[in-house]
Amino acid sequence: MIVASATFAADLYRLRPLPAGVDPSAVEAPPADVRIVTSDGSSIPAHSSVLGSASATLEQMLDRPSKKWKSEKIVSILGVPSDAVLTFLRFLYSSRCSDKEMERYGIHLLVLSHVYCVHSLKQRCTRELAQRLVVENVVDVVQLAKLCDAPHLYLKCMKLMSNDFKSVEKTEGWKFLQKHDAWLELEILQFLDETESRKKRSKKMREEQSLYLELSEAMDCLEHICIEGCTSVGPLDKEPCKSKGPCKSFSTCHGLQLLIRHFATCEKKVKGGCCRCKRMWQLFRLHASVCDRRDSCKVPLCRQFKMKMQQKKMGNDARWRLLVRRVVSARAVSSLSLSSTKRKRSETRDAIAMGALLRES
Repeated sequence: MIVASATFAADLYRLRPLPAGVDPSAVEAPPADVRIVTSDGSSIPAHSSVLGSASATLEQMLDRPSKKWKSEKIVSILGVPSDAVLTFLRFLYSSRCSDKEMERYGIHLLVLSHVYCVHSLKQRCTRELAQRLVVENVVDVVQLAKLCDAPHLYLKCMKLMSNDFKSVEKTEGWKFLQKHDAWLELEILQFLDETESRKKRSKKMREEQSLYLELSEAMDCLEHICIEGCTSVGPLDKEPCKSKGPCKSFSTCHGLQLLIRHFATCEKKVKGGCCRCKRMWQLFRLHASVCDRRDSCKVPLCRQFKMKMQQKKMGNDARWRLLVRRVVSARAVSSLSLSSTKRKRSETRDAIAMGALLRES
């Protein structure tokens, strides 16, 4: 129980922010006109002007006429420890709260700041509780976050539970929640299910994007081989230069060269029985679908595939059109990423050169 001395209210009043150069001990405090009563019967004197300016809810309570109030107004703050109420009052006067007080009374202060609409304290409590979240207290905090309308803290709790739900299931808080709050349990399980579904969708999208990037790189390598030539395969009018070094995408380029050489000599492709040749046909067809050169393209079968697509409408397959669009998008993204990287490297080189010139001067 807190026993308030005669100078207690004056000490609280002097906690208020003062102009620079003003000595707090020289400030004359007005007499207390409010008493805060806590659960253990403690009575804390306070000033209605300070409480009303810090909390709109307390201002309405104090301005409301009551037959019970005679010379002094009484406000009951129950359900939390008296020390937490005192810490709350100190914040209303000073707008400050120590880390030790926040660690000890953070949950109680969040409740009080929500009930009495002290937004600055509520934001501080939300941040501090989010930083101190652990598996052992996350179920209790998520219930409090929902009751106190703290969405940021609520989301932090949900993410922690989704990351280590097996450990959360073993806590006493989760067992208590299952018995007494089935709706919140269902809400948490739905969030976990949606999170898992999002992870699976993201993984699938990354895998698909990786495939489209590989096909985009294969298209670039095919054009490079058929126009410039590489280590073992080149255009018809040019012999491949064996002394030429490997290109920047040599792993893909080398595999494609082996595939082209096989395609040129394979006898099964006539009957359509070779899987490697079928793959090469698909690459030639994909190139023809994304190629914007009309008659000048040196890639084999490009012109023939374009003519067939116009005559027989080979490109009307919806899945094929989708594949072509995705590969074109991947090529565009890859090109933009490459140009951005080159620009950053150029800017870095310019900055280094400028720094060297400045040092010399």
